[in-house]
Amino acid sequence: MRHLWSIFSQAVTVCLGILFVLKLFYPTLLTQPVNKTLVIKETAATSQAMVAKSGYRNAVSKAMPSVVNIFTTARMSQDPHRALKNDPLFRHFFGDEVEEEDEQPENSLGSGVIVSADGLILTNNHVISSADQIEVALSDGSKSSATVVGTDPETDLAVLKIDRKQLPAITFSNSDQMKVGDVVLAIGNPFGVGQTVTQGIISALGRNHLGINTFENFIQTDASINPGNSGGALIDVNGNLIGINSAIYSRNGGSMGIGFAIPVSIAKQVMEQITFNGSVTRGWIGIEAQDITPELAESFNLKNVNGSLIAGVLLDSPADRAGLRPGDILIAIDNKPVSDSQAMLNIIAMLKPRDKATLAILRAGKKMEISLIVGKRPLPSKVAQ
Repeated sequence: MRHLWSIFSQAVTVCLGILFVLKLFYPTLLTQPVNKTLVIKETAATSQAMVAKSGYRNAVSKAMPSVVNIFTTARMSQDPHRALKNDPLFRHFFGDEVEEEDEQPENSLGSGVIVSADGLILTNNHVISSADQIEVALSDGSKSSATVVGTDPETDLAVLKIDRKQLPAITFSNSDQMKVGDVVLAIGNPFGVGQTVTQGIISALGRNHLGINTFENFIQTDASINPGNSGGALIDVNGNLIGINSAIYSRNGGSMGIGFAIPVSIAKQVMEQITFNGSVTRGWIGIEAQDITPELAESFNLKNVNGSLIAGVLLDSPADRAGLRPGDILIAIDNKPVSDSQAMLNIIAMLKPRDKATLAILRAGKKMEISLIVGKRPLPSKVAQ
C-alpha cells in the first residue's frame, strides 16, 4: 500500500511540474480565451420607419434621454510672459508665486451620446480636445465629471466615461438602410440654450473632400445644426442613432441648411477600438497620392479618371519594399475599386497591419498586381498614406 501511495505521489508531482512548465512558456495554453465585447443596443436590420400621426414625439422621447450636454473648462493665460514665469530658473530668482488673475477660465460647450449603460459617451474630439475639466449634464438635470477614454482626431471622435450605471443608452441604427431623402432629427445643445430637436432630411451620403477630417464619409443633412450641437445625435424617425453631428457649412456661424454628421458605422468602429485599445489602429502602406484630373488622364492615355496617381513612395515603407513606383496608378485594393485618393485612403485605413494586401495598378499602360504586407499607420501627422 505504501508503495502504491509513493507511485501516486510521484505521478502527481510530475504532472504538476509539467503544468508549471506549460504555464511558464505557454501562458495562454491553459486559459480560456476572453472575448472583449462592448454591450450596445442595435436595431434589427429589417426595422421599418414608423411615423405616428402625432409626428416624431416617439422617436424624440426614445432618443433624447441618451443625449447629454458637455461643458468643458480650459485655463487660458492672458500673460504673454506666462511660459517664462513657469520656468524653474525664473522661479528660483523671483519666487514661486504666480498671480491667479493671469489665468482666465475659458468655457465651451457641446453635446454627446450615451452609448452604453455603464457610462460610455461618444462625442466629437474637437469638443474636448483642449479641455482641462469636462462635465456632463444628463437629461434628468444631474451632472457628472467625465474622463477621456481615448480620442481619434482623424475622424474627430472621442469616447468619454462617467461613473454612472444603468444609463439610457441609445440604440444604433443599421447605416446600410440610410437613403437620401430619409427624414432625420438632430438633438443637441445649440448655443447653450438647452437640449433642442431639429428636423430635416438626408441631403447626401458619402460626402468627402471637405478638408474637415483626414477620413471623411459624411452624412449631409439640412436639419439645423449650430454651435453646441457638435457631438450630438442624428437619429432616424424610429429614434435610432444614424450619425454624430460634427460640422456645418456657414458664413455667419449659424445654420445655413448644410450640416455634416459622422455615420454610425464609422463611429461604432472607432468607439470599439478606443474602448478596447485606447486608440485606433489603421493600415498604412507609405505612399503619397493625388487625384487623376482630366489633364493627367490624357497624359497617361487613360480612358477615365478613376484611380489614384502615386506621386511618391516613402523610403523603406511597405509600398517601397513591394516595388511600387511614383507614376503608378492605383486602381484597386483587394478587389475594391479605387475611385480617387480619398477612397484609396479609406480602403487602406480599413486594412489590418501585418495582413497581406493585393494592389492592382497600371504601369506604363499595363495592368499588374503587387502584393505587400500592410504596415501600421503612424500617429496623426502629415504622413504618406
